[in-house]
Amino acid sequence: MIVERAYAHVDSPDPGEWPWSVPCVRQFLDEGLQFEAPVTFLVGENGSGKSTLVEALAEGFGLDGYGGSADWKYATSRGKSLLGERVRFDAAPRGRRMAYSRSARKGFFLRAETALDALERESLEPDTRSHGEGFLAAFREKFVVPGLYVMDEPEAALSFASCLELLGHMDQLVKAGGQVVCATHSPLLTALPGADIVQVGEGGMERVRWADLELVDHWRRYLADPQAYLRHVLG
Repeated sequence: MIVERAYAHVDSPDPGEWPWSVPCVRQFLDEGLQFEAPVTFLVGENGSGKSTLVEALAEGFGLDGYGGSADWKYATSRGKSLLGERVRFDAAPRGRRMAYSRSARKGFFLRAETALDALERESLEPDTRSHGEGFLAAFREKFVVPGLYVMDEPEAALSFASCLELLGHMDQLVKAGGQVVCATHSPLLTALPGADIVQVGEGGMERVRWADLELVDHWRRYLADPQAYLRHVLG
């Protein structure tokens, strides 16, 4: 493990003001987030706050909130997010220098919205590849050295087969000593053996078994009987 716990302190946060109004952020301020496995998945509906949380974790570790590797320092002038500038870590012994020294830091923040720009900065030539191939280029070429790798919905550009390849990269990365935190909607990715799954929603954060995830239940029901869902959305 690189980091064992993340936390943040805010003096008298306004519960009606974003991001302090988001349930998972409020819980994060109260309790922090303990990392119990080398791979942690954050799962939840759009608007649940999982992307807000992973972006803040990346920024707290010193990764560019725009996306990119630990070697790249802030592509945008906006600075860190309100939560990201307050995030701190309890690091594992081998992660202490990495968490607090830029020269020793290793990792990458991959977010779906800015991935192609970030990859182009990293000289991975995404313009010569499809969207999904550009993502996989990052996994193959940048997700190698042990460090903290944060991802926000990496499945957005990937086919079923490519998601399986990503799982293989994650497995090899953590076996080499890396750590992954990933926000996702994918029942395929979250099935990675040994991963810790945190479901995010109106009740904040809770650890859930893969088989008990709401998204897994919905996909099972949909694949068994698509019409049971489609009749509610099609004219």
